[in-house]
Amino acid sequence: MIELERTFLAREVPKGLKECKYKEIIDIYIPKTGHPSLRVRKNGNKFEITKKVPIKDNDASQYDEQNIIITETEFNELNKLDGKKVRKIRYYYLFNGRTAEVDVFKDLLEGLILIDFEFNSAEEKDSFEIPDFCLAEVTQEEFIAGGMISGKSYKDIEKQLEKYGYRKLFLE
Repeated sequence: MIELERTFLAREVPKGLKECKYKEIIDIYIPKTGHPSLRVRKNGNKFEITKKVPIKDNDASQYDEQNIIITETEFNELNKLDGKKVRKIRYYYLFNGRTAEVDVFKDLLEGLILIDFEFNSAEEKDSFEIPDFCLAEVTQEEFIAGGMISGKSYKDIEKQLEKYGYRKLFLE
């Protein structure tokens, strides 16, 4: 499956986000070093292993993604592996007929909010206008990729975020 997406830092918490559907996501990235391409995920009450590889070098907007469904028991066993972990609450926010995935990070990354939009075609992706509640596009920024921020704290990435003028955001 090919995935076309764009990722943005949030400028502000989108209005009405707390009323949207949401689920908890726990990701474990393997290996712990470099930019891992293997992810074990608890996605609400679903569990899977995903291998995600860029289709073109240095293009984080198109991936070849392969998924294997696993059981909760298998997830709990894999959770014991020495991988990098991250926990977030994913909200599904309707914006101009499109669903944004708004990730509100928890634990050590509290204060970070990322917004993803997925697209059906490259033309649709390229013509998308950035919503006002988004601060800056970070699709191509490796430091913010899931496999790179997992296992880190907000303080670890604060300097990179500052170059965008990002400030910590909280869902109140």
